Amino acid sequence: MIEWIIAFIAFIALIIFISAIRVVREYEKGVIFRLGRLVGAKGPGLFFVWPMIDRMVKVDLRIVTMDVQEQEVITTDNVTVRVDAIVYYKVVEPTNAVVKVERFHIATSQRASTTLRAVIGKSQLDEILSQRDKLNKQTQQILDEATDPWGIKVTAVEIRNVTIPEKMQRAIAAQAEAERSRRARIISAQGERQAAEKLSEAADIMAKSKGAMYIRTLQTIAEACEEKASTVVLPLPMEMLEALSTVGKLGKKETKK
Repeated sequence: MIEWIIAFIAFIALIIFISAIRVVREYEKGVIFRLGRLVGAKGPGLFFVWPMIDRMVKVDLRIVTMDVQEQEVITTDNVTVRVDAIVYYKVVEPTNAVVKVERFHIATSQRASTTLRAVIGKSQLDEILSQRDKLNKQTQQILDEATDPWGIKVTAVEIRNVTIPEKMQRAIAAQAEAERSRRARIISAQGERQAAEKLSEAADIMAKSKGAMYIRTLQTIAEACEEKASTVVLPLPMEMLEALSTVGKLGKKETKK
């Protein structure tokens, strides 16, 4: 009989010993409460707790990727847009995450939703489309300050999709097309101006040299006769042109006399 009692006590002791063992993984912390009072956070590794006296809550310390649900927001220039985002955060103070807020995952999600709505509502459509990095950093800073008392660190916020009404899309496309047309006309005008300036400089240089214009004329003739042209061009020598010019000037003087 005594042997059975000893065996029973040993069995109960073994069960208590096994139930007192706790194992916490490398990426976790165990927040321990003793008779309802906070003892602290332990882990990772193996340790013992008092059965039926201590209660342990495991907290994951890895970065959590959370989707912020899509929502409609009116911007400061009265445009209705639909936006959604991704929030990356992690727990840095497990005791605060357990003690100071109930279900910190849900609380962080709700806070991220309201923060995103507030930031987008204070921005214009052009800022949302062209300055998304600025809005991401602004949202991250506000959300990080709000969740800091909970022991949560927001590492990044990314605005993923921005959907605007179809009428506004057509208006933006028309505006972009007009802007491209304006730039094309300006570039074309600048090219014409530069070409005119270069032609004027070339004419001044050729005017200073008698043979430059003749050489250029020969180059033009060669280019015109490249592709099996049927026209035959016989250029006159510069000396003959100068002689004709001199004869013409003498003839004019005699006529005046």
